[in-house]
Amino acid sequence: MVKRVAIVGAGVSGLASIKCCLEEGLEPTCFERSDDLGGLWRFTEHVEEGRASLYKSVVSNSSKEMSCYSDFPFPEDYPNFVPNSLFLEYLKLYASRFNLLKCIQFKTKVCSVTKCPDFATSGQWEVVTLHEGKQSSAIFDAVMVCTGFLTNPYLPLDSFPGLKNFKGQYFHSRQYKHPDIFKDKRVLVVGMGNSGTDIAVEASHLAKKVFLSTTGGTWVIRRVFDSGYPWDMIFMTRFQNMFRNFLPTPIVSWLMSKKMNSWFNHVNYGVAPEDRCDHSTTPKRHDGGS
Repeated sequence: MVKRVAIVGAGVSGLASIKCCLEEGLEPTCFERSDDLGGLWRFTEHVEEGRASLYKSVVSNSSKEMSCYSDFPFPEDYPNFVPNSLFLEYLKLYASRFNLLKCIQFKTKVCSVTKCPDFATSGQWEVVTLHEGKQSSAIFDAVMVCTGFLTNPYLPLDSFPGLKNFKGQYFHSRQYKHPDIFKDKRVLVVGMGNSGTDIAVEASHLAKKVFLSTTGGTWVIRRVFDSGYPWDMIFMTRFQNMFRNFLPTPIVSWLMSKKMNSWFNHVNYGVAPEDRCDHSTTPKRHDGGS
């Protein structure tokens, strides 16, 4: 009997999971709570519950050469670093090419996933879903959860004493969509992660003043690296990883500092990372809201 697999989420991972299941002769059913595929890469003007949120200008932080599915390269005319609208188009091309849409149930929320009473012998799961107000239950032999981890914002308000008396507006990057809200304002961006750096740069074009706050610092590198190649094609190779793992940590730290500071001296700008080996980011990377 054909094994049935429930897949939660029709984003990058969910689509790949459907395809792999079909290739293995399994029967996948993908549940997507929104009305379209794409997950993180589908921009909407409003924040949707249970789904990662993009701002309008998001561009992929890894190159198309390193971001594509291994059996389905990005179209040749796409830029090296892909805007979110084109990334979504690519995912739709992928779904169409491998006939994945037939396996997806849109506007269907997964309410619960529980082991069947006879799980010890059957290994089966009961999946309860909600579609247009109607609840349904089905039994599956396996469940793949492909919902990502960028849905719930981290907003530690207790870390900002006196915030109750603050007269301005504060919000998490999850709520950010366009830079217009910063026009002629003094803006503090807390966090020098991918989203924080993106938003600070955008705000600087419209705001009166922008401050970017970081506790641990970070390496800032260009998306276009040595010899005009994308940074990840140079930095994230098997050889480079083997080389870094082979050398003693102090030497790796020194080499990393030397390379990263070849663009500008991070110490001069107060952003040199405390951990010289593990912090690497680019000005246009996105992490879904850190």
